Amino acid sequence: MSDLKIGCQTYTWEMLGPDWRGRPDELIDAIAAAGYAGIEITDNMIGHYREDPDGFARALDGRGLALAALAVVSPTGFTEIDQEKADVEALRPWVDFAARFPGAVISLGSATVVSDGPREDKFAVAAAIYNRVAQVGAAAGVEVAVHPSSHHNTLLLTREDYDQLFGRLDGDLVGWVPDTGHILRGHADMLDTLRTYRDRIRYLHLKDADAQGHWAMLGQGLCDIQAVLGICEGAPRFNGWVVVEEESDEAAADPAAAVKRNRRTMESLGL
Repeated sequence: MSDLKIGCQTYTWEMLGPDWRGRPDELIDAIAAAGYAGIEITDNMIGHYREDPDGFARALDGRGLALAALAVVSPTGFTEIDQEKADVEALRPWVDFAARFPGAVISLGSATVVSDGPREDKFAVAAAIYNRVAQVGAAAGVEVAVHPSSHHNTLLLTREDYDQLFGRLDGDLVGWVPDTGHILRGHADMLDTLRTYRDRIRYLHLKDADAQGHWAMLGQGLCDIQAVLGICEGAPRFNGWVVVEEESDEAAADPAAAVKRNRRTMESLGL
């Protein structure tokens, strides 16, 4: 496992909503201080750097961090047919931003709330948008991958949902960011899902949940970390990034301490 790179997702702070009043540099400082090699930041938490990729690159370089991924969402969850063109156009600047950082992946968050209408139609619209954005990314040399959710009435939760969406995606262009916590909350056999769609894995979100579906600190829930890493390492297009994300109550109380504790957990596994 020596080729794995351990990154940290900034949603640990974003989930605090208005209780978080900090700036992007504070996130970068905390993640670097915890000993991570890279960062995955969201389109919301990147703040003033959204117009300054060179400045963001300097901020990361100065702290010894790489940009593993940039997570982008849509207010419509990429499921509204009349917003398809607007969604694609809104993502072009983010593709250009990511192109500034070699190897950085664009992560497209699946819908957390699906609007009214036939559910099957939503899968078709989402797939069309993901496919189109991946074409835009390919032209710029940027990988695009889909990230699942288990919040609210999300589009991508059960194994049947995965089969519905992935059957419509261009498997050569559109990757997958498996999130172990979201998969665990949606269906029990996480490892089977990972094996089935292993060829689509670009990088990994490592997160934990307990048997009741509550978020747990890494290593305190049901996630078999070693088994997950073994599957990902055998995936042909896995880029080596393992991005740890934390949404537990402990993280809500003290985000910086929680991500540092997770880094120590990874170190205890030799990573």
